Amino acid sequence: MCGEPLKTTLKRLCIVIVFGIAFAYIESAVVVYLREIFHPDGFSFPLKTFGLTPLWRRLLLVETGREAATIVLIFTGAWLFGRNRHERFAYFLTIFAVWDIFYYVWLKVLLDWPASIMDWDVLFLIPCTWASPVLCPVLISVAMLAFAVLILYRCGRAKPLRATWIDWLGFSLAALIMVVSFCVAGLHATETDFHAFFYWPLFVAGFVLALGVFAKCLLRPTPKTR
Repeated sequence: MCGEPLKTTLKRLCIVIVFGIAFAYIESAVVVYLREIFHPDGFSFPLKTFGLTPLWRRLLLVETGREAATIVLIFTGAWLFGRNRHERFAYFLTIFAVWDIFYYVWLKVLLDWPASIMDWDVLFLIPCTWASPVLCPVLISVAMLAFAVLILYRCGRAKPLRATWIDWLGFSLAALIMVVSFCVAGLHATETDFHAFFYWPLFVAGFVLALGVFAKCLLRPTPKTR
């Protein structure tokens, strides 16, 4: 049940943030090695095509597996840190957000990249290549972190947020819209006019929908308990 003292929740949240920062360093270190192998002259868009060489196929398979394992680790960490479904969801959002934000912080430290928040990056490879300006995943992560803090705060006040199945449908639709915007751009990442294939209105629509659904949940009255 919710209702853990806010001081205890804050301590646990700090530990989760440290976990996310350390995890982000591991992720960025792997990317440093990958860029040294495949982009020794510098990583930039449009992406170079490497064909179906044995090395490329083998490392692409390994990288896809690593990304899947990353999501499993985030789920596992959230499950261990949280005591109930509200906290576990909040800690999942926290780990994911901190990991994603500090991934770019560490890349800046290690490679002095990105040069700008508008530089493009490959975000994910499952089920296909996702791509967008760095600004987009950072915006999503900042929103996720804000959601997580508010969820934990409400839990600490014994007033957990309530989400209906319609709310979850709205969140799912928002996520799908943003993922589609990334995938469409990723499918054209090797073309010289790759910028033209990122549909900002589509991404913004998904992002605003997610904010709106969360605001609806936040403003929904909590039932009185006897």
